[in-house]
Amino acid sequence: QVRLVESGGGLVQPGESLRLSCEVSQRIFGINDMAWYRQAPGKQREWVARITTGGSTHYADSVKGRFTISRDNAKNTVALQMSSLKPEDTAVYYCNKFSYPPFPWGPGTQVTVSS
Repeated sequence: QVRLVESGGGLVQPGESLRLSCEVSQRIFGINDMAWYRQAPGKQREWVARITTGGSTHYADSVKGRFTISRDNAKNTVALQMSSLKPEDTAVYYCNKFSYPPFPWGPGTQVTVSS
């Protein structure tokens, strides 16, 4: 069974950067587009960024130009580099495959942007 473990979150000030990482328990990158999602308090989980098996990337309008998704197929990891963070980026961030149904969700990693 696939296990997803996110890490790298924390408390930062507006304008600062963070790099999130997701470790995947088995080799899936050859057949799955991967994505990052986030869920803010009181809101539904939303898609943030996607990277295809071929390496093409796609972003939600709210993060375009500030976030960069990448993948390391040799290490079974997916990363999300976040810069120019805003208070509205505060959420728990999750990685998963882009297509439905998702793998079992990992614990996520909390990102808090506050002055």
